[in-house]
Amino acid sequence: CAVRQDLVRTLYRLLTRRADGDLPPFRRIVVETSGLAEPAPILYTLAADTNLERALRLAAVLTLVDSVAGLATLDRYAEATAQAALADRLLLTKTDLATPPPALIERLAALNPNAEWARADDDPAHALFGSVPHTRPRGRLFAASADHTHGIGSFAIALRRPMSRLDFARALGGLARDRGDDLLRVKGIVAFADRPDRPAAIHAVQHTLYPPDWLDGWPDEERTGRLVFITRGIDRDDVLARFAAGDPIPRH
Repeated sequence: CAVRQDLVRTLYRLLTRRADGDLPPFRRIVVETSGLAEPAPILYTLAADTNLERALRLAAVLTLVDSVAGLATLDRYAEATAQAALADRLLLTKTDLATPPPALIERLAALNPNAEWARADDDPAHALFGSVPHTRPRGRLFAASADHTHGIGSFAIALRRPMSRLDFARALGGLARDRGDDLLRVKGIVAFADRPDRPAAIHAVQHTLYPPDWLDGWPDEERTGRLVFITRGIDRDDVLARFAAGDPIPRH
């Protein structure tokens, strides 16, 4: 709790100094955590503060994975598993010392099949701030056992029918209310019934739901709502039942 309070104070101080002209007009803030920091509470802290949520936009969560010791670290520490599962991008380190073992790649792909991948010997600035076009390794999606994932995993659903904003708020808000501690992160894109041609980017962390970020159009040819859930012990069927108004199906 004290660490999160320090983070909030630091961010406020940076924003105030930028507004006063004491700092250059920076556009990005990088928050670096310790090796075994639990990421979900940090994301929750940023989302729960109204002023920070208004002033800042979460661009990406980047997790470094040790190519040498990564598999053992994932086996031993639940925090490391959560870091890998919540990441938007996975950066493989120590690739100059060892080729990432296939078992590590498969474990990461099972935990987080939607993450972008990069290597530490690539351009680090691009890994931090740019898109990472590398092919996403595809392991067997549910290959990692519960003992090795600490109950943490991810799954995706597709919404074949646009939902009303009220039905969607009830579904996601109810999940956050009932299982917020285990709802590590939700992200995706959906179309609401009253705005079928203007989708919204959705983001939620534990008990907190971000306001929808309205897009000008669909980012690709797939014009179907889809959501990725990173959870601890939440059954996918429970999620599908909550979103029944959207005619959901599992998405692979």
